[in-house]
Amino acid sequence: MRLLEYQAKQRFAASGIPVPQGRLARTSAEAAAAARDLGTVAIKAQVPIGGRGKAGGIAVAHTPEEAEREAARILAMDIRGYPVSSVWCETGLDIAAELYLGITLDRDRRRLAVIFSAAGGMEIEQVAADTPERIAKLWPDPFAGPHPFELRRLAFAGLAGSETPGPHTPGLVGQLAAIGERLFALALALDATTCEINPLALTSEGKLVAADGKVEIDPNAEVRQKNLLGEIPDEDQMAELGGEQLEREARRRGLTYVHLDGEVGVIGNGAGLTMNTVDLVKQQGGDPANFLDIGGGAGADKVRNALEMVLLDPKVRGVFINVFGGITRGDEVARGVIAARDELHITKPLVVRMTGTMEEEGRRLLEDAGIVPAKSPTEAARTIVALTRET
Repeated sequence: MRLLEYQAKQRFAASGIPVPQGRLARTSAEAAAAARDLGTVAIKAQVPIGGRGKAGGIAVAHTPEEAEREAARILAMDIRGYPVSSVWCETGLDIAAELYLGITLDRDRRRLAVIFSAAGGMEIEQVAADTPERIAKLWPDPFAGPHPFELRRLAFAGLAGSETPGPHTPGLVGQLAAIGERLFALALALDATTCEINPLALTSEGKLVAADGKVEIDPNAEVRQKNLLGEIPDEDQMAELGGEQLEREARRRGLTYVHLDGEVGVIGNGAGLTMNTVDLVKQQGGDPANFLDIGGGAGADKVRNALEMVLLDPKVRGVFINVFGGITRGDEVARGVIAARDELHITKPLVVRMTGTMEEEGRRLLEDAGIVPAKSPTEAARTIVALTRET
């Protein structure tokens, strides 16, 4: 769950992190009005995805007329499947230097990490790959949080070797420590996996200001962040379902789903079996479109729901269903597949491999319905890959 920039900045401001004065506009006339009140403004497309600048979704306007013209252009855009329905108009900054400050979840260490770099304005992954020495990291105690001296030490480490700004720029280290402490507290409060300011702008007056904001909420924390759910951009606003929207829809349906961007849909029962099914598709030369685990004891309704979910992805050209009948009964799986095919008018190839509880009854039901089950998982994978290449 990713907040839009203006939503992130509202929370930054409430936490005491300096942000530029801004106003949300949903029409070009509203953008012109914002420019009349604020002066020179940066007009930014509000979409939950990066790369807006490269796509032409950010412009600087010096007059209300220019703001109206640029806002009209940006509001007509579609950025990587996200139609632009609003723009954030904020006061332009006189920027002397751009820094990076972020909080992210380090899954290996199982705690939040504070990351700082003097190389702001760039993708932090690119900085890490090209000049890792320009990145400083801190893994605070998850209960005590970062101490001021730790954040000051982090700031000195990230500024070392940088000429503009340098570690002795007046007041800079103190400002960084204060903002880092507030950003960390905000990340905890929001159950954020990412809470990022890039760039953290150093103005010509020597003040640090959050020029951009990125906040991603742990989807497993939805129960604690219900107040945010109404603010997250809805998938119905998208031009087409991408991986992030498909995963959100799967969570809404109560399904364990990961988008993989191939053409062979994969459904299994149990994480290990489903991962093995993904591997089998790859071994046979196919590209899995997803990982979808229906779990143990899945009945016909859940199987139908899973099939419908997989086929929401327009890239899927066929589906491989691999079921081991322990708790899950083969006949229930077969009924779900048949019901889904008939009710959803599925014409794409379906290959089903099942073994275990009620497997003979399940195979018989599939055969009677005109769906021939595979005898082995390897045979099933080979068959679905071949069929998807033919369609």
